[in-house]
Amino acid sequence: MPVERRGLERILFWLYEGFGTGPYLFRWVLLAIDAAAVAFFLWAPFQDRTQAYYILDILIALFIALDFGARFWISRPRHMFLINPFNLADIVVLISLLLPMFFSNFAFLRILRALRLVRAFTFLRRMKNISSYLRENAEIIDRVVNLLVFILIMTAFVYGTQLEANEHINSYLDALYFTIASLTTTGYGDIVLQGVFGKLLSIFIMVLGISLFLRLVQAIVRPSKVTSECTRCGLLRHEPDAIHCKHCGEFIRLPTHNE
Repeated sequence: MPVERRGLERILFWLYEGFGTGPYLFRWVLLAIDAAAVAFFLWAPFQDRTQAYYILDILIALFIALDFGARFWISRPRHMFLINPFNLADIVVLISLLLPMFFSNFAFLRILRALRLVRAFTFLRRMKNISSYLRENAEIIDRVVNLLVFILIMTAFVYGTQLEANEHINSYLDALYFTIASLTTTGYGDIVLQGVFGKLLSIFIMVLGISLFLRLVQAIVRPSKVTSECTRCGLLRHEPDAIHCKHCGEFIRLPTHNE
């Protein structure tokens, strides 16, 4: 049964889930603000907090809270919204923004702000219905986003946990350098994470990171689906060995390397 929406709820649903120029621009503005907030989270120093720093924290927390509240209001059923991992990440980010303002012992939670990057997944998922380029290259774009999000989140963890404990990590660039070196298994050896947690984090970066990297290479070199429009329903993406369209059952002739 369709949900009847009125007033502000109807406008918000149109902006977040609808089609057209308005929702398209609205979602790009949200992405731009998210990107600026994540850049602030990743590059801001972990010490010497100024008044301007806390003001930015409050403004970003307000933006995330309003965005979260709007999406919760238009969601159906609402209890499912609260158990969605993407939305749980927003709750964690909000906690990481608010608690360190009042309790210095919770400053380590700032590391978790990098989880705001997962919003890129939901944004791209919505934009696929609007942008034909995103829809046609969905697999490669998903792999790129997966890898970038992983790199940035792991870099934030390396930076946050090793900044004061490791003499070789004095900036975010040092943490990013170590993460990329571990991901590519280059292993120069000039930076080594300290402590048991540091070793476990290094193992996690190498094992999971290289698998994401290989999946990206595979998506570029050998896509799991090929592009060939179905003459009946217009479906573009099919399995490489498909004979019939999985959407309508129409016989399809996929292009070969010799064509």
